[in-house]
Amino acid sequence: MASMTGIERTTRMLQRKPADRICLYEHFWNDTHNEWTEKGYLKANEDMGLHFGFDMAECWSFNFTADLDWVPQTIEETESTRLVKDGNGAILRRHKLHDTTPEHVDFTVKEKKDWDAIRHLITADPRRINFEAYRKAKRQAAENNQFFMWSGVNVFELMHPVCGHEHMLVGMALEPEWIEDMVDIYSRVTVELQEILFAAEGKPDGVWYYEDMGFKQKPFFSLNMYRELIQPGHKRTIDYAKSLNLPVIMHSCGFVEPLLPGMMESGIDCLQVIEIKAGMDLQRIYRNYGDKLSLMGGIDVRTLYSNDKTIIEEELQAKVPLVKAGCGFTLHSDHSIPRTVDYDIYRWFIDRGLELGKT
Repeated sequence: MASMTGIERTTRMLQRKPADRICLYEHFWNDTHNEWTEKGYLKANEDMGLHFGFDMAECWSFNFTADLDWVPQTIEETESTRLVKDGNGAILRRHKLHDTTPEHVDFTVKEKKDWDAIRHLITADPRRINFEAYRKAKRQAAENNQFFMWSGVNVFELMHPVCGHEHMLVGMALEPEWIEDMVDIYSRVTVELQEILFAAEGKPDGVWYYEDMGFKQKPFFSLNMYRELIQPGHKRTIDYAKSLNLPVIMHSCGFVEPLLPGMMESGIDCLQVIEIKAGMDLQRIYRNYGDKLSLMGGIDVRTLYSNDKTIIEEELQAKVPLVKAGCGFTLHSDHSIPRTVDYDIYRWFIDRGLELGKT
């Protein structure tokens, strides 16, 4: 089959139609870019996607901080961390020396009455949109024949920065009307902001939502609770994308396999990232859902940690020949690539994976 562009290949992957090979995409920690730049593999500020020839590009262009006028307040600072109160009223401890998820220390919003005091702030204010970043990323993707996606978080990932996972999950059980209201507001404003952005700068090729709805061996909530509380927001946002004929990728770390029937009902076209250490299984998910759902990820990043080609080869051989048969697979690790992975090993990984992924 003749060689395809990233746009052509990704379009066919999302439709589970034959292409010249599987697709390629990846996420990296910022530390990795810095490390590889210092060692001379990358130029300063070089785009990783263009460097490695990724088929897709994305732009994260919305700011959903509740109070846009809030100036972050540093409460405490050490040599390695900074404790900050942000515009959501959240107090988070962030590491200064390396990339990691911030520690949740405290939240101003802990129940419905606290939310009621700030809900008026969540509006479709154009200041929430980085028009320039979207415009630049869209143009660059078009110039390089990459499939371009608007990317951002959906309702679950919009709620917890305001109240934290614990208060949100307790609210789902004990104050569902609070969660229903948050889901309604965040999903409605997401669509309104997309309408503003796409009218001004043109629509993307697809939409990519980030929703970390699981942890090890379990999702954060049941499928029934997903359908009752989260799905209405997913349906609203995904239905809007589909009204524009845009396919939808949804990311979720953690074990979310029990939620897949509901996520597919909501209209997703592709699941990413299929985290192995959380209990996800690429082969099993492919066998159960691969005829209806495209898949991205599921390559255990811990094999890359080893920097051992033999170990990585075993992982690729066990998965790529199987899942490529469904024509809906993208080569991607199951988590962001850390700086401990050697550049040459990562380069070999993608070359070998794409070789196995030819059709």
